[in-house]
Amino acid sequence: MDSKNENKKIRVGISIGDINGIGCEVALKSFSDARMLDFCTPVLFASNKVVSEQLKTLGLELRFHGVREAEKVHDGKVNVVNVWKEPVPLEFGQATTNGGKYAIRSLRAAVDALKKGSIDVLVTAPINKNNIQSKDFKFPGHTDYLAQELDGESLMFMVTDSVKVGLLTDHIAVKEVASAITTKLIRDKVFTISKSLTMDFGIRKPKIALLGINPHSGDNGTIGKEDEDIMKPAIADLFKEGHLVYGPYSADSFFGSQSHQAFDAVLAAYHDQGLIPFKTLSFGQGVNYTAGLAKVRTSPDHGTAYEIAGKNQADETSFKEAVFTAIKIYRNREDYQWLTKNPLKKQVAKR
Repeated sequence: MDSKNENKKIRVGISIGDINGIGCEVALKSFSDARMLDFCTPVLFASNKVVSEQLKTLGLELRFHGVREAEKVHDGKVNVVNVWKEPVPLEFGQATTNGGKYAIRSLRAAVDALKKGSIDVLVTAPINKNNIQSKDFKFPGHTDYLAQELDGESLMFMVTDSVKVGLLTDHIAVKEVASAITTKLIRDKVFTISKSLTMDFGIRKPKIALLGINPHSGDNGTIGKEDEDIMKPAIADLFKEGHLVYGPYSADSFFGSQSHQAFDAVLAAYHDQGLIPFKTLSFGQGVNYTAGLAKVRTSPDHGTAYEIAGKNQADETSFKEAVFTAIKIYRNREDYQWLTKNPLKKQVAKR
C-alpha cells in the first residue's frame, strides 16, 4: 500500500502578523472564498475577539471555529486557535507595542504547532521588524527566527512560477555585505537552493545564476576584488563538481535583458539587489519562501501596509499565492520522499 496520501487535507497554520496592519485582513479575505477550503484547512493563531473585531471593522462575513489548541481543529472550517483570551485594542495603521507583542505570540504558537505536527505548513502574515523587538525576541525578521527554531539551513527565496530569486545575504546592512560573502557561504547557499529546486519544485538538474557583488561584477577587479577573489573561484569549483552554476553576472542589466529566463533560479548577493527586480516583475503575486528548512513556511511579498490598514483596501492575491505555494511545496516534498524511498517505482515513473 502506498504511503502517499493524496487526499489528505493539508492544515495551513497562519500567524496573523501585526494586528494593526493588513495581515489579518488578507488572511480573512482569502478564506472568505469558500472554495479555499477545498484545498486546505486554515488554522489562524490569534483569538476569537481579535478576528471578530477585524471582521466587523472590515465589513467581512466569515464563519470561523474557535479552538483552544491546534490539535482540535476541524477540517472544512476556518479555525482560530485562541492563543490569548484578553481583549486587545486594535489601532489600525499604528506601529504599537501591542502590535509587535501579539504578532510574536501568534508566531511562537504557530511555530510550536508546526514542530509538533499539529499543522503541516506555515504561512506568516507581515510583521513590523521594529515593534517585534524585545528582550525575548531579538531577530530581524521571520527568516532568522525560523532558522533557529527549525532544522536545516535557511535561504530567503522569492518565488513565482516564472521567476525565482534567492539571497546570499538577507537582512544585513549594505556595508557588511562584501565581508559576509565567503566561499563557504556561496557553497552553502548554492547547495540549499539546488536542493530546494529539486525537492520543492520538481526540477531535476537546476540551472542557477549568481549575481556579482560589485557593479559590473567588479570589472575584472577594477571595482572591488570580491568577485574575482571569491565569487569566480567558488562558482568554478561548484561547476567542476557537477552543479550547473554560472556567473557572476552584472546585476544592473541581468533582469532587464531577460537573462533570468535562461535559469531556474537566481542567487543575488544582497537583499535589494534581488528583491527590487523580483518585486518589479511580480509585485502582488510573489511569495517569500524560506527554503532549506525541515518544514514549509511561506509569506506574501508585501509588508504591514499601515497606510491602508482597517480600510478594506488590501489585496489578498499574494497571500493566496503564499497558501497555494505552501501546499504545492508540501505535496512536492511528499512526492520526492516517496520516489526516493521507492527507487523501482521511480524508474517506472520516468518511462
